[in-house]
Amino acid sequence: MELLRLGSPGQERPFVRDGDTVYDLASLTPDIDGPFLGADGIARVRAALDRGELPAAEIEGLRIGAPVARPTAVVCIGQNYAAHAAESGAEPPAHPVIFFKHPNTVVGPNDVVLLPPGAEKVDWEVELAVVIGKTARYLPSVEAARDVIAGYTISNDVSERAYQLEVSGGQWSKGKCSETFNPLGPALVPADEVDPQALRLRSFVNGEPRQDSSTADMIFPVLQIVHELSQYLVLEPGDVINTGTPQGVALSGRFPYLQDGDEMTIEIDGLGRQQQRTERVRLG
Repeated sequence: MELLRLGSPGQERPFVRDGDTVYDLASLTPDIDGPFLGADGIARVRAALDRGELPAAEIEGLRIGAPVARPTAVVCIGQNYAAHAAESGAEPPAHPVIFFKHPNTVVGPNDVVLLPPGAEKVDWEVELAVVIGKTARYLPSVEAARDVIAGYTISNDVSERAYQLEVSGGQWSKGKCSETFNPLGPALVPADEVDPQALRLRSFVNGEPRQDSSTADMIFPVLQIVHELSQYLVLEPGDVINTGTPQGVALSGRFPYLQDGDEMTIEIDGLGRQQQRTERVRLG
């Protein structure tokens, strides 16, 4: 089962794909968002499918939006793959490195990624994204984190490395928060249908391979990340967690940074594929 939001930006509507058929969810919810997920929305969708209550939908030609609307937070984990930490010139961290992206960075999985006017070191990052389904505060154990995860999707944690590491001595969120810097989707897959530590991640630029790894190589696995975050902040339904990227980014020096007109392809087995073209913002 895959939850989808389809339609023009700001006018997306909720759908579910079950097998080869897509069904309209308008009778259950106006959108796939925090309130829907926090009110056992996924269980209600499954029950409606079982009862045959949802009408089939024709979706050809509709834009794919981010699979969760208006996240109140996008929390990110840095250097969560040992090889990526090494190519960045850092030792693997002893504790999760936490930073934030502005929620309005989230766009659809195939939307244009805008290069800021002065940006010269824009990078790609394929990541497994966690979507929270229940409020999580001070979770008592790592295993308890399993119950607060609604599902998983794909994130491209686009980054401007000079803004991240060079401007003002390095403040990570400066390089993470430009508009369109978090393509998300295409679908939200329920947590009980995914093994988050057994997923192959890949990225390509203009068809050329860049990253190819597995979530099995995470330093901090998903449940540990969610548990630890809950000790420092309250996670709410609809919040998104980007869980880190593997080696193979431009920051390594092995590949050029993104240029105007480049095409990124980001994919995770079982979760789908996203594709974006870059476009330089020109002022005046």
